[in-house]
Amino acid sequence: MKVPFWRIAVIVVVLAASLLYALPSLKDFQDSPLGRLLPDARINLGLDLKGGMHLTLGVDVQKAVDNALLQTAQDIRLRAGDKGITILRPRLIGSKVEFLLPKADQESALNEFLNSYFNNLTVSSEKLDAGGLKYLGQFTEKYANEVKDMALEQVVRTLRNRIDQFGVAEPDIRKQADYRSQIQLPGLSDPERAIQLVGQTAQLTFHLVRDDINPGSPLPPGVAMYPQVIDKASGSTSESRIALNRDPLMTGEDVVDARPSFGQDGRPYVALNFNGRGAAAFERVTGEHIHKRMAIVLDGKVYTAPVIQDRIAGGRASITGSFTTDEAKDLSIVLRAGSLPAPVSVLEERNVGPSLGQESIEKGLLAAAVGAAAVAVIMPLCYGVAGLIADVMLVFTLLILMAGLAAFGATLTLPGIAGIVLTIGMSVDANVLIFERIREELKKGGSAWEAVCAGFDMASVSITDSNLTTLITAAILYQFGTGPVRGFAVTLTLGIIASMFTAIFVSRVIFELWVKSRGDKRLSI
Repeated sequence: MKVPFWRIAVIVVVLAASLLYALPSLKDFQDSPLGRLLPDARINLGLDLKGGMHLTLGVDVQKAVDNALLQTAQDIRLRAGDKGITILRPRLIGSKVEFLLPKADQESALNEFLNSYFNNLTVSSEKLDAGGLKYLGQFTEKYANEVKDMALEQVVRTLRNRIDQFGVAEPDIRKQADYRSQIQLPGLSDPERAIQLVGQTAQLTFHLVRDDINPGSPLPPGVAMYPQVIDKASGSTSESRIALNRDPLMTGEDVVDARPSFGQDGRPYVALNFNGRGAAAFERVTGEHIHKRMAIVLDGKVYTAPVIQDRIAGGRASITGSFTTDEAKDLSIVLRAGSLPAPVSVLEERNVGPSLGQESIEKGLLAAAVGAAAVAVIMPLCYGVAGLIADVMLVFTLLILMAGLAAFGATLTLPGIAGIVLTIGMSVDANVLIFERIREELKKGGSAWEAVCAGFDMASVSITDSNLTTLITAAILYQFGTGPVRGFAVTLTLGIIASMFTAIFVSRVIFELWVKSRGDKRLSI
């Protein structure tokens, strides 16, 4: 009768690690000297326990399709120009893009070019009285749906980046049907600022200013009036109108960094850095329009329109205006996280108070305490000393579960507490199977050591099989469920793994040590 030392070492290591990660979540340890030495990982509370904000957003995916269509038309103009094919005036007309081919003799070359490189477009053409052809194009239905799906994916990814930089712990952001997105922000203290941050499209574009056009005169094709923010000497702002070319010289999709900074006058502004492609495009654009004004437009509003004095290399630009420090910081966040491919609108907004969450925590803990107390009383009555061992395993299981939630940064929700209560019952279920097997072996007349070894060996197979099927179910719940259901799946999964470890591994070591200490005395179980 020999208990392997490595098993005892594994148990000690797991116990120490569990205490290391579970203790920081207890309020009494957080501000203590010991708490400062422990890891920062703690159990995060979900929206239903901590309070916060729930948002449902609608995504205007048709706008994303229109933007992609216009960008495709710009690509056609540039790439066709490299092949000697002249394309003029690409612009959106409704849900289609229009561009002109002034040289009718290039029709076959253009058609071949479009079929080779832009087969996601369906294109029609008609001859113009003045000569040349006018083309109308739109995406195929399959590709348009792909653009919509990609837009929704990018919205979710961009919102997650923004919220992470905003500092909300454990946000839950996911897609929904009908091109909607759901956001849960636990513990949010500034809901208005969060809504502004989430809803800001942050579409950054650079346009050429048309100083040759009188704002009061009729606008030629391709020119539009934009609102412009004007800073006054008093520190206030006013709004005027400015004529810009409708088509941008370049967009802000190549912005890789945006930081709030302060000018010599102490006013905040946003400093931009482009990637290699953006830096090259910015240098080319500024070199082609020296001594002209270039407007920096954010979400359809002109913030600054400086005169280009020289070619600007290095990929740096700035957005100035009457920003507060928080506004400059938030604008930097949305530009750094990426612009939304389409406008979003808040369809539903709900605030959950922390008092409701506290009540849920108290009732959930009460349910867990009552369940644990019932198990702790019944097991010794049924199995004697072995029942007490099962109670110790239950405590160890809950300790591992709490440590796992903290170590993996999981979010505890109200259904998650239900998963903990279920774990309490399931953890002793494995012990019951083992104890009954040991009883059967003892009735056959085997020694205590043989009964324990045979009981654990035979019961472990059934325990592993039954728990693996439950783990598969929990994995499916996590993959396809919403936030609260996923919280239940996480606690259930951790609880099953912890209970299997304590019942099959830890409990066996304790039983073997117990039998070894008793010698050949018969077990009473």
